[in-house]
Amino acid sequence: MTLLTYQVFKTVADIGSFHKAADILGLTPSAISHTISAMENELGFSVLTRSKSGVTLTNYGEHLLPYVNAVLNSDESLQQAIAEFNGLKQGKVKIGVFSSVCTNWLPDILNSFVKLYPEIKIEVFQGTYDDVSYWLKNGVVDLGFLSVSSAKDIPIEPLYRDPLLCVLPKGMKKSGSSEYMEIEEMRNHQFVTQRECTDADIQNFLKENSLNIQSSYHVVDDLSTIALVASGFGICLMPELVMRDIPYDVDCYHVRPDACRIIGIATLNPEFMAPAVRTMYNHILKKYKRV
Repeated sequence: MTLLTYQVFKTVADIGSFHKAADILGLTPSAISHTISAMENELGFSVLTRSKSGVTLTNYGEHLLPYVNAVLNSDESLQQAIAEFNGLKQGKVKIGVFSSVCTNWLPDILNSFVKLYPEIKIEVFQGTYDDVSYWLKNGVVDLGFLSVSSAKDIPIEPLYRDPLLCVLPKGMKKSGSSEYMEIEEMRNHQFVTQRECTDADIQNFLKENSLNIQSSYHVVDDLSTIALVASGFGICLMPELVMRDIPYDVDCYHVRPDACRIIGIATLNPEFMAPAVRTMYNHILKKYKRV
């Protein structure tokens, strides 16, 4: 099989359509179909399921895709290395981010990086911690922002200590410290919570302090959570980075005992990054490493 075969397979798997893949790769639909058929004949099993609604991966195809991504990423690394030997800074970097990094850091990262390395292309994927971890492990992205606690077995370089805040409807707190929200004070309130894949550090804080909270509101994104709090449906815990430029009128207090999430930049193989990827990695460390 050739690199083109792998590229055709990856594109069809990502897009779910022979016709759209043909447009992206500049081939005919029949050439795409022939390439996949030849690949399946050589492998001895089907990698795609064709139906009227589109094309999906078979179980074999799902297991094969990470290896195909690895081959394509290795070829990209080779091309970047050759370009670097010739004194050129080019290539592609694929970055996975979660919401608050996407809104607070990413615009500055992209703008400052493009000014220095205009020939390096950047592709961004936004999702939850679980999404970013999956993308890293399966070769979808080269670098990913995660919290240290959510990275688990993925190598990660800590960057930034992000304190946790307790967010309340405006004017709700009537007693106690004017700067902190104590654990015992939180026990008396209804919470608005997010799924664990979205706020693993907050879930850890709740468990460590035996806060068995009750919540009727289980949302996914940060802004929806704050909107419900601002409207009086409960309180929530949020990293400080999330609360920058929030358009809702709420009160924020540091929690006691103190707690934080550590944001880091992760990659599966820190010692074997492609030149463009390492250039971006070092750029991020220079701008944001604070711990």
